[in-house]
Amino acid sequence: MAVFYQRIYTVFHIYEFSYIIRQNQNASEVFAMNPVQFYKCLADDTRLRCILLITQETELCVCELTAALGESQPKISRHLSQLRQCGLLTDRRQGQWVFYRLSDELPAWARDILLTTLESNPDYMADARAALCQMGNRPERSIICC
Repeated sequence: MAVFYQRIYTVFHIYEFSYIIRQNQNASEVFAMNPVQFYKCLADDTRLRCILLITQETELCVCELTAALGESQPKISRHLSQLRQCGLLTDRRQGQWVFYRLSDELPAWARDILLTTLESNPDYMADARAALCQMGNRPERSIICC
């Protein structure tokens, strides 16, 4: 019964922060993003820190974000799924691993906001950056988690 309620909460939570209404998953669908919807998608500390790290690094896997933010894998995965549902992130699979990056459809103004936030708030992301750097370079991080 608890799983049932958890699923309802997750679906409601995704719907609440989603700004793309999709009837199906066709890549050719056109969507519009407005600032209110954009900021609602980033209104959680974990989601904001995830997307800022991805903005900084271009692409990260779930295990890298888990190590950098010190959060559990299910929590990180849930927030990444919400960001993907919002249209802010896209993912690619490499074997059993999933890598996330900013969506190609993300408007320039939204990218600029993310970059400005990242550059203007170095203390906010300092601990996450340090934890990510402790994992080493990309090939070494690949060996550890991917």
